Amino acid sequence: MGNGMSDGAIPARLPENETQRLAELDSYGILDTLSEQAYDDATALAAQICDTPIALITLVDRDRQRFKSHVGLDVSQTPRAMAFCSYAILDPAHPTIVPDASNDERFRNNPLVIGDPRIRFYAGGPLVTQSGNAMGTLCIINRVYSDARRLLLTDPN
Repeated sequence: MGNGMSDGAIPARLPENETQRLAELDSYGILDTLSEQAYDDATALAAQICDTPIALITLVDRDRQRFKSHVGLDVSQTPRAMAFCSYAILDPAHPTIVPDASNDERFRNNPLVIGDPRIRFYAGGPLVTQSGNAMGTLCIINRVYSDARRLLLTDPN
């Protein structure tokens, strides 16, 4: 998979607070830890409520996106350059919604779109610390788009 550039993914720019964000993420010591029931419950609930086959809690570090919890996906991480969540952490105050990744120039050549798991719909809510740093996301993924999911995840404010 390399750095993702040769794989067709367009990596997101880095957050302005990247150095502080990574230091805070490292301070939690949770990147390469085992599964925990509370996280697994949250992803299972997100998948159920939104009727999606995939739900993840991601942590975005220097070079990868680590899945702290995952439903419907049998991998524990992907390169950061391929991560939809790398875009979601750029705006910690709002969810990132991609109705059809195959029609979005950021993602249409991404290996996760053109190959397994064939992502079409993505919605990710940033997981933000008290200091305002986005560590990753709680996200849902589907192979199709549905207006109902967009309504559920759009910030009403």
